[in-house]
Amino acid sequence: MNASDTKRFLFCSLDAALITDLAWQVHREGHDVKYYIEAESDREIGDGFVPKTDDWRADVEWADVIVFDDIWVGNEVGTGKLAQDLRKEGHAVVGGTPNTDRLEEDRGYAMEVLEEHGVNTIEHREFTDFEEGIQFVRENPAPYVIKPLGEVQNVKRLLYVGRDDDGSDVIDVLRAYKKAWGHRMKGFQLQRKVDGVEIATCGFFDGEEFIDEVNFNFEHKRLFPGNIGPQTGEMGTSMFWAGQNKLFAETFGKLEGWLAEEGYVGSIDLNCIVNANGIYPLEFTPRFGYPTITLQEESLESSTGQFFYDLAHGTDPELEVHNGFQVAIRVVLPPFPFDDEKTYDENSRNAAVVFETDSREGIHLEDTKKVDGQWRAAGESGMPLVVTGKGETMQEAREQCYGRVDDIVIPNLYYRDDVGERWMDGEGDRLQAWGYLGPMP
Repeated sequence: MNASDTKRFLFCSLDAALITDLAWQVHREGHDVKYYIEAESDREIGDGFVPKTDDWRADVEWADVIVFDDIWVGNEVGTGKLAQDLRKEGHAVVGGTPNTDRLEEDRGYAMEVLEEHGVNTIEHREFTDFEEGIQFVRENPAPYVIKPLGEVQNVKRLLYVGRDDDGSDVIDVLRAYKKAWGHRMKGFQLQRKVDGVEIATCGFFDGEEFIDEVNFNFEHKRLFPGNIGPQTGEMGTSMFWAGQNKLFAETFGKLEGWLAEEGYVGSIDLNCIVNANGIYPLEFTPRFGYPTITLQEESLESSTGQFFYDLAHGTDPELEVHNGFQVAIRVVLPPFPFDDEKTYDENSRNAAVVFETDSREGIHLEDTKKVDGQWRAAGESGMPLVVTGKGETMQEAREQCYGRVDDIVIPNLYYRDDVGERWMDGEGDRLQAWGYLGPMP
């Protein structure tokens, strides 16, 4: 890379360290990188891979691009306000606004924004009182999804998908939540359960419009294969890229003007249930998704750093992407997805990451550090790596991904072995038959 092409990137994790791999990728491309991590327990993450700073504000003037990785500043929502203020001062920022942050934090507001712009939504109600919610289900028996509001919505295992047609299991769960979480759960949303295929649309917005390439991804949130066990943030993702098809046009296509008014810059994702009758949005991710961004990096065939520089500056960013399918799996250690310091200390802290091959293709950092050349688990979450693969078909992508995992040795590691299978078992055919995808890659 010529010196004139080198850009200065400041990556900011104002809560947990999430963006390590993107910072490492941009650093490896030859750009100047500084990475700030607020959470004390996470500060070692990325050591030995990425240059660090302990005062991000002092480096704002140095940076050509400032990248925020989440909406949270500690326990408060707030990077959108910071990003907006920095833009007003003339800085190029990948990040949101107070209103786009609110799309994730306030599910009721998110549904209002969708409805105001003509996007179909699922029947939903919000409650601040458990007994009111229980009474509502009694009077309107049906299967519902319970979605916590406020701070506890980040406790992923609290999301509950009802199974009983009369809603009796939802009533039982609400009673249990009242007893265990009533003091911390400021409210919850009950969303009518809809059957279909769950698919997320992810676009990159440059402050004025979406770029042409759209990412479509399938999340695998439960801990165990077969979609059972506790909810995690994410155990794996499968995806492909396509043009602005019907699924995009019926969702983000209608929000483009609103996002432009906001001046949003970055990745924004809308998870939906779709079926023969329509598209039903579930929730926004108005920031990078994890490990979605890691898998997107794997599929970029043009410069990652140049893309985010152009995105932040609104200078017609170009993106060349792999034309087939991509698969990522999260490799985790005990006690993930739970917090148990004793278990982590005994099984996972500083665990050595050993590779049986010299290749690091498809190996991505999550909570990892390098000490004297040795990769080790870092932080306290038990999520050292994301492993990716790609291919012309979903099966080829799966084979490459899982072949790479077989070359990794960490005591006690575990992962889901079924990521991508849902597509092959009929979800792809159904989406095509319903006409949402247009020409496939």
